[in-house]
Amino acid sequence: MDNNRPRSRQVHKVSGTGSVQRRGNGLGTGPVGTGTGGRPTSSVQRGSQTRATGGKGKLGIVAIFAIAMFILGKTGLLGNDTAGTGNVSSITNSTGSLSTVMGLLSSQEYTTSESDYSSYISSAINSGSSLDSTVLDGAREKRTVIYGDGQDVITIMVYMCGTDLESKSGMASSDLKEMCNASLADNINLIVYTGGCNEWKTSGISNRVNQIYKISNGKLLCLESDMGNKPMTDPDTLTEFIKYCVSNYPANRQELIMWDHGGGSISGFGYDEKAKNGSMNLAGIDKALKNAGTTFDFIGFDACLMATVENGLMLSKYADYMIASEETEPGVGWYYTNWLTNLSKDTSKDTILIGKDIIDDFVDVCNSKCRGQKTTLSIVDLAELETSVPGELKAFAQSTNELIQNDQYIQVSDARNKTREFAQSSKIDQIDLVHFAMNLNTQEGIDLANAIKGAVKYNRSSYSVSDAYGLSIYFPYKKASKVDQIVRTYDQIGMDEEYSRCIQEFATLEMSGQIATGGENTPVPSLLDNFTSVSMNMSSDSITGLLEGLGLFKGNGFTSSLTADRAATFISSNYIDTNSLQWTTNYEGRNVLELTEREWKLVEKVDLNVFYDDGQGYIDLGLDNVFDFDKNGNLYGEYDGTWLSINKQVVAYYHMDTVENGDDYVISGYIPAFLNGERVELQVEFTDENPYGYIAGARYVYTDGNETVAKDMLGLKKGDQLDFICDYYTYDGQYINSYYLGETMTLGDEIEIGNIEIDWTRASATYCLTDIYQQTYWTPVIYE
Repeated sequence: MDNNRPRSRQVHKVSGTGSVQRRGNGLGTGPVGTGTGGRPTSSVQRGSQTRATGGKGKLGIVAIFAIAMFILGKTGLLGNDTAGTGNVSSITNSTGSLSTVMGLLSSQEYTTSESDYSSYISSAINSGSSLDSTVLDGAREKRTVIYGDGQDVITIMVYMCGTDLESKSGMASSDLKEMCNASLADNINLIVYTGGCNEWKTSGISNRVNQIYKISNGKLLCLESDMGNKPMTDPDTLTEFIKYCVSNYPANRQELIMWDHGGGSISGFGYDEKAKNGSMNLAGIDKALKNAGTTFDFIGFDACLMATVENGLMLSKYADYMIASEETEPGVGWYYTNWLTNLSKDTSKDTILIGKDIIDDFVDVCNSKCRGQKTTLSIVDLAELETSVPGELKAFAQSTNELIQNDQYIQVSDARNKTREFAQSSKIDQIDLVHFAMNLNTQEGIDLANAIKGAVKYNRSSYSVSDAYGLSIYFPYKKASKVDQIVRTYDQIGMDEEYSRCIQEFATLEMSGQIATGGENTPVPSLLDNFTSVSMNMSSDSITGLLEGLGLFKGNGFTSSLTADRAATFISSNYIDTNSLQWTTNYEGRNVLELTEREWKLVEKVDLNVFYDDGQGYIDLGLDNVFDFDKNGNLYGEYDGTWLSINKQVVAYYHMDTVENGDDYVISGYIPAFLNGERVELQVEFTDENPYGYIAGARYVYTDGNETVAKDMLGLKKGDQLDFICDYYTYDGQYINSYYLGETMTLGDEIEIGNIEIDWTRASATYCLTDIYQQTYWTPVIYE
């Protein structure tokens, strides 16, 4: 058989029997499970003899049209410190103590009992690139002129939107203390703008109005006590702060650090806890910097996910360097004391060396304080980026688009599926561009990868993040519905239209595949033994008629050369025949699912989905990539009667992503829960170093529409209370509510992850297959 099967995680079985029991009156949170973006609420009646597997059977053109209209609708395809005086806050560099941040600085942090982190941390600290001090021929001169001999004056502007990072966990106050602990030279002005927070942990900082502070002699001096109650995500607020600093603290080297949540290329920067008016997208940042009328030595983001090509190309108009993270940041964020002190010793220090200090401090502190959490940070030469990358990106987009148009969508989809993705549980579709380009393995991809690696002057990551080369990019896959939003942003910031066309056409073909095959959006027919697999007419002509009838290729704002006929020709030869989704008996007399090699090339994920009958309905235990194949490459249809547990308590678990690099792999998933009364997702990882898994931390879940990603990955500590959550369904497939699962757990000295036996007579197990169009298909229930 060809080696194109998905990877299964390694199961660690623990002794005993786990209870599966919901409690409480329902949480009203909405579905906490993912896999298909939350379970559907449409019901399937008992006794029905149809099955809508893969959009076939009697789903029919009306239902397919409804699905298409939903997709098209979602994508928009239809249509005054004059003398160093002022008030002094309570933070100083010698007195007072700051509470640790939700256990992140506590010695009582957790790994699994099987983990040996001494080698882990050693590997993590050595993970990264060497410093590249070369200068690309033809790149523009740096806008910042460095005088040398320590004669340079530096103004560092910290735009600190405290939000819930501060009100919940005191993270802004922690970083302010680190700044106060630095030994600052007289020719460094460290100016901080505060706002966007309901409750500051540092006395003196207002939660009513925005303020401006200066850090001097280990103290926080208030320069402006009332800057108004303005949203921190309003570009005009950022502009005002920059102009204030330029006017009052002139310097030949200006640095801007934006501190808060981050959402990458789609959502941009910031979440104002008070205003809740959305984030400042890249077009908003562009507007703020343009109106400020100045340029910077570096612009840094102490925020998640902002090391993107799109952000870098936009910032190249205003800065010489960008310092940012591809991945979500651990809660401790940047460590300010050391690099500020080192800079004070030589204010003429090369910018890439400043960046290296910031990166090394950040990664080393995170490896020590946030063991197991994903960590990335890079410094990018924006002068080199704007010179070398646009042309290579254009050529790469054109060649990739040619693959899509010439029936090589599988090659692009497979490369995308195998590429390092960031913030997987948020499904923001942000991937490492170098890894993607190398996976695609075209000459244009190799050239682009080399250009990116040349512009990234220093880059480090933790061991758990492989294939992160310093810059990511948006490429639609998990949420193709966002493609129109990002293209509008591209238009506003001046991105080349060839890349826009590439992602539009990939999304068009993906959505065409979803519409034509219909896919399955529920496992209910399998659970009700209504598995009737009747194939729909999948001829090229019928698909063309369907797509043209829906207007997907007409008047949608796409400058697309992909036609409905070409898309239909490809789809008609590349879909999973649901007649194949039946259990048969193999040479060993065991149940197997037998697909052709062509069909297996279309399968990108396989997950075991288990539902538990508690006598009144189904508890959804989630999706886990646990499976095995026989020697002929057929999927075994067997269930061992166990499920994932934490300290022998059954939990709902959802596999999100698998990244492989030879024998190295990282399998990521999450467990929905409440941590000390706060809604979180426990981030779980299984790696070649830790095959039985560990909890990397807990991430807050927002329910108010905020699309940025919190950097406050919480470490678990002894005494923490966990309440796990599950989704609950009626027997006819209606989502009822989400409930607590099992009893409240108070953490002790260790956390053990393992599969524990459950009452298999009440469990219904089925496999969920995800194809290249991100469609899902469920097999019949597994019966022994």
